[in-house]
Amino acid sequence: MAQLADIRGAGLGLKRELLPQLMQQHGQPHLAHLQFLEIAPENWIQAGGKYAAELDWLVAHYPIACHGLCLSLGGPDPLNAGFLQQVKQFLSDFEIPLYTEHLSYCSDTANGYIYDLLPIPFTEEAVKYVAQRIRQTQDILQRRIAVENASFYVAAPLSQMDEISFINAVLAEADCDLHLDINNVYVNSVNFGFDPYAFLDQIPAQRIVYGHMAGHLQVEANLLVDTHGEAIIDPVWQLLTYAYAKLGVFPTLLERDSHIPPLPLLMQEVDRIATLQQQTQAIHTPSLGKVA
Repeated sequence: MAQLADIRGAGLGLKRELLPQLMQQHGQPHLAHLQFLEIAPENWIQAGGKYAAELDWLVAHYPIACHGLCLSLGGPDPLNAGFLQQVKQFLSDFEIPLYTEHLSYCSDTANGYIYDLLPIPFTEEAVKYVAQRIRQTQDILQRRIAVENASFYVAAPLSQMDEISFINAVLAEADCDLHLDINNVYVNSVNFGFDPYAFLDQIPAQRIVYGHMAGHLQVEANLLVDTHGEAIIDPVWQLLTYAYAKLGVFPTLLERDSHIPPLPLLMQEVDRIATLQQQTQAIHTPSLGKVA
């Protein structure tokens, strides 16, 4: 049975258009660093026929993490308990050890699903509200979940604290884990003018389950959009390097949702993640002296 410890090393967020390449190229040297995959459960629950066979192949060949898209932890409507029961069964059926969601909201009664991740006001009231919904989610799933720091472009109204203080308060109140998106830290730091390194200094390392790396689009000098459609830029690589040194090496995957190149080209960024992990571990692992 898959364990949380099986989510390790460097991974890739799986898009369906990559699956034929992955199946055909599995075992080839250029995929050597690919150690786990991420899927959105919404795209696979109740899959049948060809898709069910593909899912069977995936779980047989790679550890899988599930990263949800629609739970809307910060939204005003009641949690979708029926959907969570489906997620629970899906995780159990395919022995998937990890489920994460965004620390944001994406739906309400008036508008339905908004197809974007909107920021939660950084208030004490919101901390308690979101934490209660995370605890409810964990109770239904009967397992811990992790929440991902989201990118955003307009400051939430009524905020009483900064983003990292809000995240830490939610993690503590809900007693859940953190899915750390390095690119989102960088995007928000540019959009809202804070120091991303100081942000990472305040992350509780023991709560990190895995991380995301991705590219973004620069719309203006002080406006970045988290598109997952571009190559990762050097400042984001530098931030990951710092995160590993400061927080320890954690599993990290590449997200690429649009302008997707062939798998061997995508693997160049996955390989770079793996190389950074290996270099950091080599630097921070004490060498053993010779025994006399």
